[in-house]
Amino acid sequence: MKNIILFMLVASLSCKAQQVYSLRPVEVDLPENSYEKDTNNELQNYEGTWKGTWGNKSIVITLKKITHKYDADFKRYRDYLVGKFKVLDSNNNILYDNSNLSDDNAKIKGVSFRRYGDKYSLIYVDPDLCNITGGIAINFTDSTKTRLNWKLNKGRNMITTDCQYYNTTPFPQALPEEIILTKQ
Repeated sequence: MKNIILFMLVASLSCKAQQVYSLRPVEVDLPENSYEKDTNNELQNYEGTWKGTWGNKSIVITLKKITHKYDADFKRYRDYLVGKFKVLDSNNNILYDNSNLSDDNAKIKGVSFRRYGDKYSLIYVDPDLCNITGGIAINFTDSTKTRLNWKLNKGRNMITTDCQYYNTTPFPQALPEEIILTKQ
């Protein structure tokens, strides 16, 4: 009996439950190995294929929800969106296409909902365009959640001489800075 009680005590101490937090946490610094979970199922509204046009280009962006994935940067598990896109010119020639990348290599990855408001933040890193970066904020423009407002804030990108586009004017622009996307 003594051994059973000792075993149960050791087992209960070693089986520590993972702490689960909402995507809209009050805490800023979540503990390591915790789980930032989409407890309100908000990300599913963003999932799917979105289309829009800007200038003489059209874009198709596919957003997908990733669940319970360990993020080494944040040192915790979390739910987030990944985005893959295809950009076409006015003649339907493909200018950019990363729709076949794995989810782990997606150029657009979700970060979190902003503390205030209904905007979801994503980051954009493009190794094919000299590692340019930017922050993206998306939010719905209508109650049916079929129109998405997209704003890209380009990072402070330093283009060096080893970049294939070093002296290219204008520098290639794979993503629009601002656009309304429509769910397909």
